[in-house]
Amino acid sequence: MKEKAISLVMKAIGDRLDVALGGSGSVFVGSLDDTAAGTAKVILSVYRVIPTPSLRNREHRVATGSVPPIEIYRNALPLDVYFLLTGTSASGGLTLLEDLGKAMQALQAAPEFSGGDIFNETVRVSVEPLTTEETSRIWALYPAANFRTSVAYIATPVWIDPASPDSVGPPVVQDQLYAGGAPTATGAAA
Repeated sequence: MKEKAISLVMKAIGDRLDVALGGSGSVFVGSLDDTAAGTAKVILSVYRVIPTPSLRNREHRVATGSVPPIEIYRNALPLDVYFLLTGTSASGGLTLLEDLGKAMQALQAAPEFSGGDIFNETVRVSVEPLTTEETSRIWALYPAANFRTSVAYIATPVWIDPASPDSVGPPVVQDQLYAGGAPTATGAAA
């Protein structure tokens, strides 16, 4: 994926949750204190992005379906994207908890995201446990927002690739051995 990787993954997650919650703008992707959330039932808010430790020094291979069939990015950046799934005051009371439960159920039932929406990558979403102290720190970033029930998730790996893949050398068309100074064809007796 390119520079839009984080936004494409969050949009794909938001689209899946929107269907689970009945559609028509049930999910808002953005800040917890954004007034544009309007009547959304849940908010997806990214609060942390870090490099994926286990993939940090690996090349990123992307199946393209064209020629060459695989693009290789040696300087790609694999990321873990942490986000909160938060019920909104638009739902209120027990309805807020029901909407949050439906969203969690949808992510648990199908935790992998792949396909054309995210450039044929595969990103896995899973619950990320937070302590009370960590939760307090996150909510302190939004002084204008009132605390609401939230669940933390991690989406990984989200790849940010360089602008263009590494160049591929020309194919080998003939293999020759040099023995004793004179070239001979591969497989010929010396």
